[in-house]
Amino acid sequence: MSRRDGLKFAQTALRQPPGRREAAPPAIEYPRRRHSADLSRTMTPQSSPSSALIAESAQCDARGDHVRAVDLLSQASRAGDAEAMTRLGKRLLIALDAPNLPQEGTGLIARAAQLGHAEAAAQLAVLSAVGMFVPQSWGTAMTAITFAAERGFAPARGQLRLLAADRELAAQPDDAGLWRRLAETVPLDPWHLPAKNGATLQESPLIHHFPDFVDARVCDWLIAKARPRLVRAPIYSAREGRATISDTRTNRWAMFDITVADLVSVLVQVRICANTGAPFRNLEPFAVLHYAVGEEATEHFDFVDPLTENYEQVLARQGERDLTFLLYLNEDYDGGHTEMPELGFSHKGSRGEGFYFVNVHENGQPDRRTLHAGRPPTRGEKWVVSQFIRNRPTF
Repeated sequence: MSRRDGLKFAQTALRQPPGRREAAPPAIEYPRRRHSADLSRTMTPQSSPSSALIAESAQCDARGDHVRAVDLLSQASRAGDAEAMTRLGKRLLIALDAPNLPQEGTGLIARAAQLGHAEAAAQLAVLSAVGMFVPQSWGTAMTAITFAAERGFAPARGQLRLLAADRELAAQPDDAGLWRRLAETVPLDPWHLPAKNGATLQESPLIHHFPDFVDARVCDWLIAKARPRLVRAPIYSAREGRATISDTRTNRWAMFDITVADLVSVLVQVRICANTGAPFRNLEPFAVLHYAVGEEATEHFDFVDPLTENYEQVLARQGERDLTFLLYLNEDYDGGHTEMPELGFSHKGSRGEGFYFVNVHENGQPDRRTLHAGRPPTRGEKWVVSQFIRNRPTF
């Protein structure tokens, strides 16, 4: 779907009367068969004890010698250590104190998964679900996450328990056959379909919400996953070309890059695509934002501001943020509204509610009426997912 088509869907199709709305095209194609026999055959359990090279690599990282750390992981990987392959592969995927070699990183992760490494299999599940550097396949994703769960990887087990439709089965104690049975009950189709209860809050600029976008269990999962990763949220300085800390934004956040994402967060993104018409590849990694009492994000734009120095170059390099989608994860706080002062608009989301606004006019030019702020809570803490959607692929 082109950017124009995607915006047309977001700006017009959602205004159709119930029963007349066109279905959004699936964000990702996936096979009906949800398990890959080929992958199951290649994923054979194999012990992979941490080596002295891995331990020395961690020590190098601790003292800031990342070049040496990467070299040691490379040596251990060449020796067939699946733990080293996994660590190095994830670093290369996102250039974390390492070269930007995502293809090579993916190859290491796939090999580690084939050697029986549970965390590598869980990472391969995410890459397969997204279609990043491997063919997109929900069948492979479900096989990989099931294998990771069977190998004892707790996050994989948690995902299957959360996503399974059979809640009675999901409450059963661990046993060897549980994870495959749970995987067989995971309903993927509903995540790919438009929500039935959306409503337009404002026509121009378009502001739309979905009161029951995800259930409470998904909200709790994302909060729990984000909490230990929270850091001070930066702002992006186009002039400096990097993220900086500013007094205009005092809240914290946790970024869900491809090495942090899991099948739960990916399915939330799939649902966002199904309800905005955006292609999955146009999504940035999302962030979970946390606001304690008194913390805020003051008035700002999400689009690339035309008043920015070197605006054309920045736009050509990064593309435009056409749409902002928020997913409210809790509601037990006071204050903390999302405000658009130019529109006289203020909104306090409810738990599990999806909410988005279009940042640009139909001709793609920035809409300055979308100036907005995240006001500080006066009691409790606020949790919300922030998902930016670009006008071109991000990967």
